[in-house]
Amino acid sequence: MAKTILGKMLPFLIFLILWEGIAVTVQLRRHVAFPTPWEVAGTLASLLSGAQLSDAPIMRHVGDSLLRWVNGFGIASVIGIGYGLLAGWSKKLRDATLPILHILQLVPGLAWIPVAILCFGIGEAATVAMIAVTAFTPIALNVLSGVRQLDETLLRAARMMGANGRTLLIRVMLPGALPATLSGLRIGLGNGWRVLVAAEMIVGTGTGLGYAIIQARWTLDYQAAFACIGIICLIGLTVEQLIFKPLEKRTIDRWCLSSDGS
Repeated sequence: MAKTILGKMLPFLIFLILWEGIAVTVQLRRHVAFPTPWEVAGTLASLLSGAQLSDAPIMRHVGDSLLRWVNGFGIASVIGIGYGLLAGWSKKLRDATLPILHILQLVPGLAWIPVAILCFGIGEAATVAMIAVTAFTPIALNVLSGVRQLDETLLRAARMMGANGRTLLIRVMLPGALPATLSGLRIGLGNGWRVLVAAEMIVGTGTGLGYAIIQARWTLDYQAAFACIGIICLIGLTVEQLIFKPLEKRTIDRWCLSSDGS
């Protein structure tokens, strides 16, 4: 048990040692006060106990960021999964629209800032739109790839048993594309989270972790900025470990997708 705990803690300990080493090196070479892990931990504890950051408690920033993330990702998921299923079903739709997705995939998330501002102005809608556009492409492409990799025998068997188009989509194509769909959702979720933080820095939402980081920079409160970065990492790890890993395991167990074929 001790070895297991040490093995899980080792990456974290290495990270802290590297961070402390970078902080000391920067302070010695550049004479700049680089926040150490212990200073950031103290600032984070202060923020969690109720201290204000950019005229709002830290939980207000976290809550607003998560709400924008969920809204944008939800929109991207619905449209992306729907498109992937329909494009996998219809060759005409796929041929007509797939090159557009390949082009969208090449556009960095931050490049959508002027488009979002022109379409929605400054504020919440622009941020949500950027998240949705950035997350949509990997979701749609992965779902489409999963549908196209389905065994044609399954589709023919379902048709022979009298399945209509709706049944094929829901009972055959969607479950068959589920592993690829999960991969697309995971990539889209990460893309959306990164764009969210950057958008909050630029679009001017007034709250959110990205907004708090950029405001902390202007006031030279780098401890608070680093604390917000730590919260961002913690949220990402929590979503990965508590949502996607169990969901992926359940999918593998449910649809018999383990590597040994059992």
